[in-house]
Amino acid sequence: MSNLLTIALTMGDPAGIGPEVVLKALADTELAEMADWVVVGDAAVLDRTRLPMFNGRIHEVGALTGVDDFAFGKLDARYGAAGLEYVRIATEMCLRGEAAAMVTAPLNKEAVTLSGRAFSGHTEYIAELCGAAESRMLLASEVLCTVHVTTHVPLRDACSLNTERIVRTIELGDEAMRLLGFARPRIAVCGLNPHAGEHGLFGDEDSQFIAPAIAAARAAGIQCSGPHAGDTVFLQASRGAYDLVVAMYHDQGHIPMKLLDFESTVNISLGIPIIRTSVDHGTAFGIAGKNLADARSMKQAMRMAARMAVHRSRR
Repeated sequence: MSNLLTIALTMGDPAGIGPEVVLKALADTELAEMADWVVVGDAAVLDRTRLPMFNGRIHEVGALTGVDDFAFGKLDARYGAAGLEYVRIATEMCLRGEAAAMVTAPLNKEAVTLSGRAFSGHTEYIAELCGAAESRMLLASEVLCTVHVTTHVPLRDACSLNTERIVRTIELGDEAMRLLGFARPRIAVCGLNPHAGEHGLFGDEDSQFIAPAIAAARAAGIQCSGPHAGDTVFLQASRGAYDLVVAMYHDQGHIPMKLLDFESTVNISLGIPIIRTSVDHGTAFGIAGKNLADARSMKQAMRMAARMAVHRSRR
């Protein structure tokens, strides 16, 4: 194990399917041998899954010490606070160099908010802990990869485009794809309007904001093109024409990703100084504790974290 990179795994909301998918993923022998995995969470909750425990390490947090009425599938402020604490500890492990990357199981935004913490998502919270001024979300699978200019904001705000933000998104996407092993990623940039505005017939945002961003990124040596019509570019990318698609807003990128490869899609945080990947599904309280959860997204998140950590270590 001494030759392997250490990677932290957070348990997610204790009442969700996070503990289950973590243990199921670590039961995969090939995957377990890719890194020195450290589970950050509460061992007592892992025990309650009634799944075989793994032979790796547990960073015992004890966030639920004294909670006698714990139950899977329950929305609870205490569980939201515990899940957030796992993320904080894992992030600090990465910042101190004790872990080369982190992989997160899902949190429940409502549970975290009930704990008294304003919370819009993992990505934003981790960026805050890292002191990062901006962050982006990359969704990645073997079928398609998409990075978003905006994510958890109202659609009307997402439509107020900013050329510099688009350029930075393209840059961050290019850097991430290189960590995933692409020597010179082929990037397609979506338009905002139907048919990318169709020469101004359906709006001028595409020519006014997006086209200049593409030109600036190309001038910096990034291989990108567009603006492309959002209703066709994802299909083209899934068939191999592009390695990465830049989406202007949350649903423009999320819908095709989840339609094409929901089970194996991974969420990767960009714009932060550490490597963080995550499952791209929620806490699934309805099936939590019933041994029904699918661990494919967690396994893929772990594989990508290991791949990115190795590539970064070789730079």
